[in-house]
Amino acid sequence: MSIDLPRLGGHLACLGAYLIFGFNIVFSKDIALSGALTPMQVYVLRAVGACLVFWAVSLLLPREKVSGKDMFQIFLAAMVGLFVPQIAFLKAITVTTSIDVSILGSITPIMTMFVAAIFLKEPITWKKAGGVLMSFLGVLLLIFNSVSVGHGAEQTTTQGVLLMIVNGLSFALYLGIFRPLIARYSVITFMKWAFLFSVAVTLPFEGRSLWQLDWARMESSLYWQVGYVILFATFFAYLFIPIGQKHLRPTIVSMYSYVQPLVAAVLSICTGIDTLSWQKALAALLVFGGVAIVNRSRAAGQPKPQKATGRP
Repeated sequence: MSIDLPRLGGHLACLGAYLIFGFNIVFSKDIALSGALTPMQVYVLRAVGACLVFWAVSLLLPREKVSGKDMFQIFLAAMVGLFVPQIAFLKAITVTTSIDVSILGSITPIMTMFVAAIFLKEPITWKKAGGVLMSFLGVLLLIFNSVSVGHGAEQTTTQGVLLMIVNGLSFALYLGIFRPLIARYSVITFMKWAFLFSVAVTLPFEGRSLWQLDWARMESSLYWQVGYVILFATFFAYLFIPIGQKHLRPTIVSMYSYVQPLVAAVLSICTGIDTLSWQKALAALLVFGGVAIVNRSRAAGQPKPQKATGRP
């Protein structure tokens, strides 16, 4: 049995990205709830930092020309996949409890499955729907049997719910609509322009406020958290996700988001806040079992397997 190395690389890239995002939830909550930076300021720091790193890396690689038509599509992808979901999330975590953030965030793969069916004509087979449902139930089992890591709002507001829905739907649209565009260019080329557009849209509005911040009065831990958010949760994570998009179907990519509550549970157990139980072990099996089922489901345009007839 031969191993599909590009596909395996796609799975490892998505796993790495969402492991990073799992830690990012904890740090983003601390940053947002500290009151030192607004959600928009955090996003601008992420966009500027990632933009500088992607452009620096691109100088070491062969230059890749992007057509004018695709440039406009990359701008749209930046708004749908970077600006809207990140701003919505950073604002939502200040007005939504930790458990509700986890639950609302877990509906993204379900949204992605329907978006892929509409825009990419990916069939919603019983196997695919069953795999998504299986992982979704595993996440819910984990959430309701775990102690949340980090701080959260005392109660969830209607605004918080709507923002998390916008976050999930926007990222689902990004995964479903822009896969063909991402496949045409290298990851570095795509992301350097996407983040440049993000900076161009946001920096004129928040650049002055960032310049006027009293950085010297901020706690040292905040610098480390912001550094992690910029380098790992923005540069590396958004480097890995397009690699996954090139080799995996959108629904599979989005299902790796279920790794995030697993990371939170492991952090709780390692720090002594929570304990390992059979419910958590079962939840992890359901999550990865669902991903495996969806991975084996039929893709768009792939013929149904023929039954053996017994004839040569």
